[in-house]
Amino acid sequence: MTEHHIDARADEAPWGAKIAQEGPPIHQERARHTRQLILRVAADEFAANGFRSTSLQSVAKRAQITKGAIYHHFSNKENLAASVVEEHYALWPALVSDVGAAGLPPFETVVHLLDRVVLTFRDDPIVQASARLQIERTTIGIPLPTPFVGWTQLLTDLLRGAEEAGQLRAGCTPEVAARVIVAAFFGIQHISDALHNRTDIVERWQEVKDTLLPAIRAL
Repeated sequence: MTEHHIDARADEAPWGAKIAQEGPPIHQERARHTRQLILRVAADEFAANGFRSTSLQSVAKRAQITKGAIYHHFSNKENLAASVVEEHYALWPALVSDVGAAGLPPFETVVHLLDRVVLTFRDDPIVQASARLQIERTTIGIPLPTPFVGWTQLLTDLLRGAEEAGQLRAGCTPEVAARVIVAAFFGIQHISDALHNRTDIVERWQEVKDTLLPAIRAL
């Protein structure tokens, strides 16, 4: 797997189609700043309280702006939630490209990439809010980007490169290994969130690495 190839996959991976309706064109720096402020505050509220228990009024109060200022950028709470999820998906291509620039072999790239992702889940409210909103997607009344597909495709591609490089155990199918890794990764992040507010997510991911990854890597 070359650096160029992972960069190309970062651009092609279906992290999520643009769904949320845009507000009016943003021409001024102040307007862009306000929009980002609303997204960050809304992310904190959604992550802590969920979709139903978050109100636009609570977001406005915490952001110290008027509710009308929110409506200038987002048509309703559903649109705001979808925009938070889209902001989350927009993070990954740059991170994938950055990891690819390290020029590591394919299997090491998988490990390094997920090490970076687990820190993002631990530290970034946008990502934390998006994870909760995806769980609550049936209550939101607006389609959200389909989760897990982009990661499964990207890891499958990387693991195919690992297979070509002789880094995968004989009989290990890249597509199956990718699905298992995605299931394990997102499972531990959800459990870590539910039990410990993700404070132990790095340790739980280390357990997955120590248990799962040696089983699919060539000796």
